[in-house]
Amino acid sequence: MNDTEQAHTPGEAVLSVRGMRIGRAGQGDAGVIVTADEFDLAAGESLAVVGESGSGKSMTAKALTGLLPPGVEASGTAEYGGRNLLDLTERAWRSIRGSEIGTVMQDPFTMLNPVMRCGHILQESMAPGRRLSRAERREEAVRRLAEVGITEASVVDRYPFQLSGGMRQRVAIAAALARDPKVLIADEPSTALDVVTQREVLGLIKRIQRARGMSLILITHDLRVAFATCDRVHVLYAGTLLEAAGAHEMQHEPLHPYTQGLLLSEPPVGLKVRELIAIPGSVPTAAEVPDRCPFAARCHWADEVCHHELPPLRTVADGRTSRCVRLPEIRTEMAEVRARADEPAPARADGRTGSPLIEVEHVEKVYTVGGRTVRAVDDVSLVVREGESVGIVGESGSGKTTLARMLVGLETPTGGDVRIDGVSVRDWRRLGDRDRRRLRRTVQTVFQDPYSSLNPMRTIGWTLKEAVTTHSSGPVDVAVRVGDLLESVGLNRDYARRRPSALSGGERQRIAIARALAADPRLLICDEPVSALDMSVQAQILNLLEHLRAERGISYLFITHDLSIVRQASDFLYVMNGGRVVESGPTDSVLDHPQHAYTDQLLRSVPRSDGSWLGAPPPGSPATTALDHQGAHQP
Repeated sequence: MNDTEQAHTPGEAVLSVRGMRIGRAGQGDAGVIVTADEFDLAAGESLAVVGESGSGKSMTAKALTGLLPPGVEASGTAEYGGRNLLDLTERAWRSIRGSEIGTVMQDPFTMLNPVMRCGHILQESMAPGRRLSRAERREEAVRRLAEVGITEASVVDRYPFQLSGGMRQRVAIAAALARDPKVLIADEPSTALDVVTQREVLGLIKRIQRARGMSLILITHDLRVAFATCDRVHVLYAGTLLEAAGAHEMQHEPLHPYTQGLLLSEPPVGLKVRELIAIPGSVPTAAEVPDRCPFAARCHWADEVCHHELPPLRTVADGRTSRCVRLPEIRTEMAEVRARADEPAPARADGRTGSPLIEVEHVEKVYTVGGRTVRAVDDVSLVVREGESVGIVGESGSGKTTLARMLVGLETPTGGDVRIDGVSVRDWRRLGDRDRRRLRRTVQTVFQDPYSSLNPMRTIGWTLKEAVTTHSSGPVDVAVRVGDLLESVGLNRDYARRRPSALSGGERQRIAIARALAADPRLLICDEPVSALDMSVQAQILNLLEHLRAERGISYLFITHDLSIVRQASDFLYVMNGGRVVESGPTDSVLDHPQHAYTDQLLRSVPRSDGSWLGAPPPGSPATTALDHQGAHQP
């Protein structure tokens, strides 16, 4: 054993954090990022740290692994093996990082060297003192990959870019576990993955944790994932711990308004609700709310006392803690709000009566990659009609985005036909200028990443002005039109003077929607428009899209991998797998009574806390993939 290695009995604290404060060096209270965080992590225990972007979750993880960025420092204590992790030098960390505390990052590309083969990456991650021959090192790398479910030995000879997202994350997990750490810190390890791969990766982490008796800290913004994966949950907001409780207890009764807001922002899986309950506004920094409840400005129940001082973290019952001073007064009302939140939306109208806006007939897209033929889209037919919202759901690689790119002329179909408003657009390059302008006004796109869809050097006003002048067919007061567009997406006119860097992710996505609306389109193609956003911001954007549809009569083609979101956002649903439509029908019918095994796999991959989600056989196993080729169900 080295200086920090020691045996821990179940229930004994492996890591004890007290008064941890993270901030920018030399800035005092003005640079605070996390204030006075504290918790104990027991041997074999799993703890989720939950909150929106900007809450301090990732900074907490970096502080506990000695990876804080330059200019950021942590104080307080984080005791592990009799040593304070926050005081260690980089040299001291080398004997702990990897061998005692392992880390899995959100994006495996940040962990895996792109110019090294996977086998070399794993060998480099192993204990440096082990003397092994080249054959033995390769054999050990193959064994480590098998432990994370990769049984194909040739993966050790591949580069990270040659693997799928889920496969890369498995290699990253194998590298993090190569020295058999006692504690694993997983920072949003499944956020960038579809629901099927998410289930596989989190299930893998959970199985290894249980088998090894490791302790786990899971950083996530998704309460459903936290409840399904962890024993306890800590809710962090603006760098402040607001609530801590067992996962089961918190799921059934959150004891802080912020926790309840996060819970109600998530679309329910089993029904379409009248409206999602979104948290207004965005997360402040810890420095902006030093002497009051940090959530007060966004809280429905806040009163004068909440704005005067930071409430203490009080024990409520059964070891649960909450920082809400008004909890005894509002606890009953919070329960009533939760009961009303699941009010179902009015029944959707039967039948598809509108005239077709988009008609896709037997479309194919074939690529040749390294001498291999890949059918990204294979004989797909679908229709989007006036006034309806059509969903396309499937995991990564199912062909959803390739299909959308063909609809707007960014890809050319290999076969089949695409018609928009009756005009064939199989090859946009052959269209006349008049047809092209009319079709651009008919169909607009909102992309997944609001960060990359806006020019960072231009103001919001310039971006919207360009869209207005491009699509206007006559005289128009551009300044008034820009202001109207901003107000239509819930932003005031002052946003025209800002640049994208000054906006939150949700505000950027609102600007992207406003730019699309500048053309007065009849159809919006929304390609994963909320997957990069926090749950509370997702609810804001979904409510906005529903409002615009009711107000303007816009049709949507809504592409997503999230079944709970597609239920809220669509009337008719197509399920894609391997480039083909395997099932289609009214959304409620498909999700309530799936007729294809792949649809059922997707439904089983939605996080659930009843113990069955991570315990079931992983989707994609030989027992299930054979079912993917069954015929499609057409209602």
